[in-house]
Amino acid sequence: MTAERARERTGEATILHADLDSFYSSVEQRDDPSLRGRPVIVGGGVVLAASYEAKAFGVKTAMGGRQARALCPQAVVVPPRMAAYSQASKDVFEVFENVTPLVEGISIDEAFLDVTGLARLSGSPSDIARDLRRTVAEDVGLPITVGVARTKFLAKIASAVAKPDGLLEVPPDRELEFLHPLPVERMWGVGRITADKLYAQGIRTIGDLAAHREGALAAVLGSAAGRHLHALSNGVDARRVSTGRSRRSVGAQHALGRRHKTPADIDAALVGLVDRVTHRMRKGHRAGRTITLRLRFDDFTRATRSTTLSRATADTHVVLTAARSLLGASMSTITMQGLTLVGVAVSNLEDGAAMQLELPFETPEDEHPTIDRTALDEALDGVQRRFGTSALTRGVLLGREEQTSVPMLHE
Repeated sequence: MTAERARERTGEATILHADLDSFYSSVEQRDDPSLRGRPVIVGGGVVLAASYEAKAFGVKTAMGGRQARALCPQAVVVPPRMAAYSQASKDVFEVFENVTPLVEGISIDEAFLDVTGLARLSGSPSDIARDLRRTVAEDVGLPITVGVARTKFLAKIASAVAKPDGLLEVPPDRELEFLHPLPVERMWGVGRITADKLYAQGIRTIGDLAAHREGALAAVLGSAAGRHLHALSNGVDARRVSTGRSRRSVGAQHALGRRHKTPADIDAALVGLVDRVTHRMRKGHRAGRTITLRLRFDDFTRATRSTTLSRATADTHVVLTAARSLLGASMSTITMQGLTLVGVAVSNLEDGAAMQLELPFETPEDEHPTIDRTALDEALDGVQRRFGTSALTRGVLLGREEQTSVPMLHE
């Protein structure tokens, strides 16, 4: 019997959503005792993370550093230490995998765990959640919040409600009682734009959403989104904890801050991102066809632009050319609205080791037809493997602020 069928038969709340609290700043407070109990901001130009002491003053992730310091002048600002965060994440996921083999990582600081069938070995799901929190605190030194519920959706909302450093179980017979009074923003996938559309329909709570006709929601949000959110608002979520999934895309992003950026500044940031993404793709023997450019403007609105190539690639030059084309098409909007973040992702991934190589026919428009770019990429990868990622730097990046490499979910 599968875990899902067992859960349907028993009606048990056996899914855990474990979420580390204010992850980056918690690691900083763990490693530097003088920071404990004090407001901490990770990142200078843009806030990458804020401790709960800083959040109490209104400091938020992605906020400009100047605004954050104005809200909380007493905050301690520390530079990010991505290697420390990555190691802490690995340590926490090791704890997860000692609890159950059914672990689905969502990001480096949160995961779903299915503990169906572990009652005799480990106790009730709430007992397991308490033990998990204690083990992470004792062995890794970090606070973690856990939500326990019958579905992934409810478990995630429970952990959000229980923060910080809490535990909340949603009993199966009280799911709607717990869910319906909450604001619609609590729903997974409802951001500011979707919330504004729902507000315009008089929908402010999840209960309002559940009472709304599905067809009316589809007219406002689209058929798929309307159907999905209506089902979730009524406690219906058939998604299971899925393990061993291959990553569907490889990406990176860079917060630029709110200062004025010239086109050269933005292009330099894009170059650094593409270098990083394609290096990771080749390291993982992956190649992709769809290039996506992500932009966030000064008013915090976002936009994405994408293009699909005729064949999968991990070639830095090819990906950069496509990304630059997308950026060029967006420059008029950037000029009018300003830019605070740029990101690049490559999706439609394939096994790079199994790709058929193309004959290197040269084209007249090729800037440097005599360069073997595959050999060049391999040579650069070899230098980075041996001497580190900072051993070689493009000339366009010299003298510029070093881009922060955000840790990724472990494959």
